[in-house]
Amino acid sequence: MKMYVTGLLILGTSYAVSAQTGSPRNDTIRLSLRDAWQRAEENSRHIKINTISADIAEAEVKDSKRERLPEIGVKGSVEKASNIPVYENGLFSRPSQHEVIHTLYRAGADFYLNIYNGNKLNLKIKENQVLQKVKEIRKEQSVSDIHYKTAALYLELQKTLIFRNLIKQDIEDQKEQLKEIQALYKNGVVLKSDVLRIELELSKRKMALVTIENDILIATQKLNIILGLPDDQIVIPDAPVTQWNENTSYEDYLKQALEHSFDYHVSGQQTELSKIKLKQVKANVSPKIGLYGEFYYANPQIFLFPYNPYWYSLGVVGVKASFSISSLYHNTHKVKAAKLEFEKEEEMHKDTEDKVRQQVKEAYLRYQEALEQIKVAEADVAQAKENARITRNTYFSQTSLITELLDADIQLLQTRFELESAKITAQNNYYLLQNITGVL
Repeated sequence: MKMYVTGLLILGTSYAVSAQTGSPRNDTIRLSLRDAWQRAEENSRHIKINTISADIAEAEVKDSKRERLPEIGVKGSVEKASNIPVYENGLFSRPSQHEVIHTLYRAGADFYLNIYNGNKLNLKIKENQVLQKVKEIRKEQSVSDIHYKTAALYLELQKTLIFRNLIKQDIEDQKEQLKEIQALYKNGVVLKSDVLRIELELSKRKMALVTIENDILIATQKLNIILGLPDDQIVIPDAPVTQWNENTSYEDYLKQALEHSFDYHVSGQQTELSKIKLKQVKANVSPKIGLYGEFYYANPQIFLFPYNPYWYSLGVVGVKASFSISSLYHNTHKVKAAKLEFEKEEEMHKDTEDKVRQQVKEAYLRYQEALEQIKVAEADVAQAKENARITRNTYFSQTSLITELLDADIQLLQTRFELESAKITAQNNYYLLQNITGVL
């Protein structure tokens, strides 16, 4: 990004850090990035939602496994029966009443145990297990995403703090330089315009400091929101990282991505899910076999003739088998559609792999680019510092103009911002690369 502040050009593509001066206030807390991650995890509703979804999926797997157990039920009834009218002389004649036992009692239990149903139950269990894996992957992805988002905001705060320290130091340097130029003006060595130009540039830097102070408040609030802290809570981050991972190759990152990438593994599970659904559709053309049984007590005994008003019991056990003939022609297009869905998921999985490779390649190159930018920026700072020293000496020896001195000072400040920005850009790109590969 480019930030123009009343004529002062500050370039920064990312963020940097510095420790705050003075004793910290009572409401100030120091946080490492890992501490920030922990707080963000505890405060993230997105993670909580995905955690609950994973728990639901786990419960559904357990529930489907319980379906292997037999279905058992109990039942009972009490009934009142009327006499049986017998029309001996025709339907429209007065009937005679045949006495029966009027109160009937029945209590018993039954069960059904599925023996074979085209392996549908096992396929249902596998389907729920795959869905559970998807929910678990999504849960881990939400944690990784919140880590990267927190890291970006943490680095944002680091940037604003280091920018403040840089501009403060530059203001102090400009004040000292102004005193020297004012002394020369009193001695008639330089013009009044030189003093006015220095005072103008000093004013611009003070305005830039006001803007940076506001940036600190904004960055702090953004970070506090994701951490679940009060908006005005002062957070002091750790010093920025100065060690860089330059030994891991693109092939290593790609291997990590294919092993841990969230999108890639979700795509793989979706392919497995469509494969299971194809098997489920094919299982429709299968016989259904089960073991059943029933046992009951009843009164009166009307199961066998002659009837009697006594309690009796009866138990029945058997095997049921059925086959839907209509499934032979109803299932044809369902199988075809399921096969096409499976083929589509396979292609989508390959497409996801291509996207992951592209994302890893881009993030890796940007990371390497940022590391190279650090080296360039370090050389630029050294050159700008030397240029500022030479220009200062030539100005005070009356061999260069005030505009050259001011340009040299601005260039030095700009290169310092660029160096710190390059460092934080590298760190930010590194976290992005880890997030893409699924190891953040």
